[in-house]
Amino acid sequence: MKKILLFACLLVADTLFASDRYASLDSFLQEQANTKRFSAVVLVAEKGKIRYEKAFGYRSFADKTVLQSDDVFELASVSKQFTAMVIMMLKEKGLLQFDDPVEKYLSIPYKGITIRHLLTHTSGLPDYQAVMDAHWDKTKVAGNEDILEYLNRYAPPKLFEPGTKYSYSNTGYVLLASIAEKASGRDFIEFCNTEIFYKLRMKHTAIRTLAEKAAVKNFAAGHIYVKEKDDFIRADSFPSSNYTIWLGNRKGPGRISSTAEDLLKWDRALYTEQLVKQSTLAEAFTPMKLADGSQSNYGFGWVIAENTEAGKMVWHNGDNPGYKTQIMRYLSPQKTIIVLCNNAVDNFDTILKQIPSKIL
Repeated sequence: MKKILLFACLLVADTLFASDRYASLDSFLQEQANTKRFSAVVLVAEKGKIRYEKAFGYRSFADKTVLQSDDVFELASVSKQFTAMVIMMLKEKGLLQFDDPVEKYLSIPYKGITIRHLLTHTSGLPDYQAVMDAHWDKTKVAGNEDILEYLNRYAPPKLFEPGTKYSYSNTGYVLLASIAEKASGRDFIEFCNTEIFYKLRMKHTAIRTLAEKAAVKNFAAGHIYVKEKDDFIRADSFPSSNYTIWLGNRKGPGRISSTAEDLLKWDRALYTEQLVKQSTLAEAFTPMKLADGSQSNYGFGWVIAENTEAGKMVWHNGDNPGYKTQIMRYLSPQKTIIVLCNNAVDNFDTILKQIPSKIL
């Protein structure tokens, strides 16, 4: 009986301590919303159980439509972990290998690059966006085939020899989606829908066109601060400078839109073998070793922090005009932090740093 009472007391104490932590987090975020006009959905879960979830700010600043916790956000580069997952699934099906050369699947003017180099941002590929920005007719919407055509046509030089350095590459993830289509014989979007989103019941997650986004009533529009107006204006009000519009058909480096709770379903699936084996995921969460024996801090679609205050953490951020997003997964305690922001406030990174310190 004494042991039971002691356990009950410890459980109550732990619950109260947790409540204090989340009260502190809520107070901090509310202050950011009041003083910095922080507009976001923040979700914190422990072993899949939501311990904190709240929306701050507006879905639309123009008409002051209040943001809701189930609103849909553009994920930007948080999408890369899904592209990496597609490649891992195809590898397990025997349709490709991580060390296959890219030219086995695609015609590109660069040699010696493997799928592993693409996954880990160690390919040395030039930035496709710079090529498209310089030469593409921005009244048209470009996709992967257009990007590949322009890379072949203008062939900007490699930044370095594959495997020798780490340099974040959106180009690499465009190529990964195109390789996935070639290896599987399936459209990349259809594959993601069928094999990931539908399977995990991520009902609000998709790779949407501009028209499809406009049809989603609870889509949280991205906003940019305009000093002259002292207000946040929709990012899509500036189409000529908004690459998400004229590169709106690209696949691989971004374009997935989702909700915080759908991302939690994704997080939980990564502790199982619903999609791939844990041994394959272990590769995704292992830093890439470079040619000189050093290692980067990036695996397959994930940034890796080995020694945080709560042990190993894998994470990724996203940054599109008007959006800043992040998912942080502390693997051992199974604590997950998801932040989806639709007004890209200047102090977003400062806010992100403060959140773990409030709850870990």
